[in-house]
Amino acid sequence: MSDVLASLLDNDGKIKRWPKKPEERAAVLGYLVGKFEKGKDYTEKDVNAIIAGLHAFSDITMLRRELISAKLMNRTPDCKRYWIDPEA
Repeated sequence: MSDVLASLLDNDGKIKRWPKKPEERAAVLGYLVGKFEKGKDYTEKDVNAIIAGLHAFSDITMLRRELISAKLMNRTPDCKRYWIDPEA
């Protein structure tokens, strides 16, 4: 684990805050995406449940959106299916 990421996690491995610096944001998003299995389909409820256990500031929607915006996670237009590209 990088020093950048370590400084953003609490003792339970939860993200303490959403960082302002791009390098820190990239570290947090990399940490989050690493908790998903590549090529597996997830529902929005599944994604929310995984994200909920990984942060301490209660903004599941923002974190999910950030994963999509960064193109680290894909979803169908109707938001019923989410997945991590197996080639990524």
